Amino acid sequence: MPRPRAGNQIFMTDTHTGTARDLLALVGGAANVTSTAHCISRLRLGLADPGLARTQRIKDHPAVLGVVVDGTYQIVLGPAAVDRVAQAFEQLVATAAPAADADVPAAATAAPAAADADALAARGAALKDARTRHNATPGKLLLRRIADIFVPLIPALIACGVIAGLGATLNSLALSTHTAALTGIVPVTTALSQGFMSLIAVFVGYNTAKEFGGTPVLGGAVAGIVVYPGVAAITHTPFGHLKPGQGGVLGALAAAALCAALEHWARRWVPDALQMLLVPTTALALSGLTALLLLMPLAGLLADGIGNGATWLLAHAGAGAGVLLGGTFGTLVMFGLHQALIPIHTTLIEHQGYSALYPILAMAGGGQAGAAVAVYLRARHNPSLRRVIRSALPTCVLGVAEPVIYGVTLPLVRPFVTAGIGAAVGGAVVGTFAQLGLTTGSTAIGPSGLVLLPLLDGSHGIGPAVLVYTGGWLTAALAACAATYAFGFTPAMLTALNAPADGAGGTGGSGGPDRAGGAGGAPAEGAPAG
Repeated sequence: MPRPRAGNQIFMTDTHTGTARDLLALVGGAANVTSTAHCISRLRLGLADPGLARTQRIKDHPAVLGVVVDGTYQIVLGPAAVDRVAQAFEQLVATAAPAADADVPAAATAAPAAADADALAARGAALKDARTRHNATPGKLLLRRIADIFVPLIPALIACGVIAGLGATLNSLALSTHTAALTGIVPVTTALSQGFMSLIAVFVGYNTAKEFGGTPVLGGAVAGIVVYPGVAAITHTPFGHLKPGQGGVLGALAAAALCAALEHWARRWVPDALQMLLVPTTALALSGLTALLLLMPLAGLLADGIGNGATWLLAHAGAGAGVLLGGTFGTLVMFGLHQALIPIHTTLIEHQGYSALYPILAMAGGGQAGAAVAVYLRARHNPSLRRVIRSALPTCVLGVAEPVIYGVTLPLVRPFVTAGIGAAVGGAVVGTFAQLGLTTGSTAIGPSGLVLLPLLDGSHGIGPAVLVYTGGWLTAALAACAATYAFGFTPAMLTALNAPADGAGGTGGSGGPDRAGGAGGAPAEGAPAG
């Protein structure tokens, strides 16, 4: 633990609070922070002026694994620390954290404070505009919004998935042993795991309205129509009878987005004195009616198509689908396109109980782990890079591959490609078993690696699913390790990686890896979110 300093003590006894204070100072202070959020391993910040963030000093911070700039400013902290650092960071921002900028390490205080204010503002505006033009394409903005709707639901999905897996195991034991006590526990686990899933559409609606600038509770209210049992009594629609839950999260998302749009529209023409009465009524009535007559039936058809399409794909082309999905998922993550799959996984879990696509995509983590091992073996004389791998590899095995991707394989380029080859081989294994009738699925999204094991289910139960997934993941790791060891380096790359510390590419040299920026001197900054 770092020794406390005098004064305001940036590195405090509470390490996570100290980290939050340091990072707040290095991103330009509380006044520069416009939004704060976090996912499994990253602190995601909206910055008014990204040019004020001292990225290299953030990378050099001992608690930071990397920095990614993609619309938001993302600081990779790892799953063990990100939640507590984010909480402390939010508290500091809420209280304006006056001490954060007052007492930072000497290296961090080298800010352009003496620069002309107008020049500094112009520089920041130029940097912000450049990043915005690069990252704010309509497609990427839509995908980012979709992710922001579903990512907050992941902790509950994980918890419900684990409890559902436990319930399935207890149910199997109860049936095989005829134990009355176990039989009585199963309904309890079912209630705990299915309570959230039965209302997930409401949470999606709430988050959707919030994301699209509407009133969140109105989004939840119109989404509640989707799961209301009474819709079964509605028979006179263009599509015939309605069923509770028809359209699921897709219908809820569409209805809530429409409700937010109608709310904005109503506020423009309703007099101020009547806004409290008419705006929410108009938005809810019109969007709810549209949901009943149009959105629920259409979303139901789309959800059925997704489920049937995934089943057909794995049954008829499982091996090929495994190669394609497993091998390309790392690239999808790099470009941020994987976010489009979140509602697909959620729809499959909602309708089938598990997503059969998710374990195949999780092979990408096995490929990254295997590639990292090969880099470790090849970089025998590069203690800096080997130290990064030793710290990042355990989290990769446990399901968070970002430190390996952004700190090791992606900067080196070739190991990132060979990691994808290994993931394709692992995906082929899982896909082949699915094609033979032994489907493996995940009851939740978010984790991968070994953490995914208790969340597995499939056509033959959790036991065979665990065996297939584990076999595929290990195959992906071994194949990636072999491919990276054999083809992941040119002779020049090996020479640079293993050069002495004072040479090109050695530890601390200009071409060598640093702990945050990755190997080969190529920064991970700028790659899209994982």
